Amino acid sequence: VTVDNITYRKVTLIKVDSANKRGSLLEVVQVLTDLNIQIKRAYISSDGGWFMDVFHVTDQYGNKLSEDKVADRIQQSLGPRGCSFRSLRGSVGFQSAMEHTTIELTGHDRPGLLSEIFAVLSNLKCNVVSAEIWTHNSRIASIVYITDHETGLPIEDPDRLATIKHVLLFILKGDRDRHGAQTAVSKGSTHTQRRLHQLMYADRDYDTEEYDPLENSRSVKPLVTVENCSEKGYTVVYLRCPDRPKLLFDTVCTLTDMQYVVYHATINAEDVEASQEFYIRHKDGCPISSEAERERVIHCLEAAIKRQIPEGVKLELCGEDRVGLLSDVTRIFRENGLSITRAEVSTRGLKAVNTFYVTDSSRDRVKLETIEAVRSAIGDSVLTWKEDNVLKTGHSQPTARFSLSGLFRSRSEKFLYNLGQWIVRSMRHRFPVTVKGRGSALLGRRKATEFKRDDFMTGTGFCRKTVKKVT
Repeated sequence: VTVDNITYRKVTLIKVDSANKRGSLLEVVQVLTDLNIQIKRAYISSDGGWFMDVFHVTDQYGNKLSEDKVADRIQQSLGPRGCSFRSLRGSVGFQSAMEHTTIELTGHDRPGLLSEIFAVLSNLKCNVVSAEIWTHNSRIASIVYITDHETGLPIEDPDRLATIKHVLLFILKGDRDRHGAQTAVSKGSTHTQRRLHQLMYADRDYDTEEYDPLENSRSVKPLVTVENCSEKGYTVVYLRCPDRPKLLFDTVCTLTDMQYVVYHATINAEDVEASQEFYIRHKDGCPISSEAERERVIHCLEAAIKRQIPEGVKLELCGEDRVGLLSDVTRIFRENGLSITRAEVSTRGLKAVNTFYVTDSSRDRVKLETIEAVRSAIGDSVLTWKEDNVLKTGHSQPTARFSLSGLFRSRSEKFLYNLGQWIVRSMRHRFPVTVKGRGSALLGRRKATEFKRDDFMTGTGFCRKTVKKVT
């Protein structure tokens, strides 16, 4: 491993040359990601017995790396005498097998589920040291690290572990997920985000992917194409989407989990939008051979990109740690109609440092008064937040409380959105239309223009009435 801070003025150059083995690329990218290093450009080649990577990187603030700290750690981690990623440590990313008991949970997500899980763990005398929770496509995956709240040591009693697993499985199953819910309890070390990708993939969260116009942060669908390069015997995977931290880690994780080997790749993330191109084969040496397999790769990569995009308002909790803290905090969220879409829980000394992303029970933006009520109950100095994605009274229509009608609202709004798009497309054939944003159209320069049922093809009766342009 060589680290070059001289060749380029704004980026650090990292070169990795080693004997090739399956998983080398993932291990390198994983170490760089865990060190909060931003990969701006990369060239990867591992065709044959040698593995060669070149990375153009910066720190998380966009500056060149500090040679005396970060660069030395990269060389120690990836060099011939370095340790594998499995023994590295971080606030949530790495956990020692000797310090905690690991709980893995997957199942159907629902409002209040995390509140029930943490309440059960508190009742079972378990102290949550750290945890990370992802939700995507109505599925939830979480890894929770616990100790006995009296001794502070890992829980080793088989009967007690079996009880914890049984009760958590009962909570996860609820009334809807009697076959899909899974729990596992172990003492093995794990890389949290690596494992969460595996859990989500095994839970097939990519199967239920639908375009939802109500989603805020996840509404931009990534572009993913998969084509065969017959003359070279590769499958070429190309993707483009808005850049963000850990994007390359997410895509390489998914390709590895799907048993594909990356032989060559070109990465460009120097602008707001990132592009990645991979030349891959299955581990048996064959390119993708069927349309079903091609579609599966596309859906899995789309899911991998979107499941790491936070949805909702970011709440940060920093205060004195105690047994049952998470149970109390998530209960207050639930009582105020908030659903947790993502969470990172960690303990630093005697302090609890937690991050939550929340929406209302209908997956809409949270109202300002709701946030203030939650802060009042938990403590204004303990819970902080940012104003992004918060509805303020007087600027937007109020969000309704949870009700049975709310369960059906998203489907009806999807239908109306699609219907509106169909009407706009139909009118384009007869009138000049310029679409600006979602659902707004400027029809020429005419005002109060009216269209009769003959102006667009339809077999329904509701269009007998005059349809007026709505701006």
